Amino acid sequence: MDYGKTGGPVKKGKNAPRHKEHNAKGSNKNPFGQSATKAELLARMKAAAEAKKQG
Repeated sequence: MDYGKTGGPVKKGKNAPRHKEHNAKGSNKNPFGQSATKAELLARMKAAAEAKKQG
């Protein structure tokens, strides 16, 4: 007996997200080919650390 052929048909996944992210790649907020420089990232991290220290 071929047990692989028993049961209902297997539904394939659609491989599509359920919704769009607000900052998805290629959107207005996050366009392709544009990334923050290391200096900008360090400044943002330092500002976040200061904000966390102050409460």
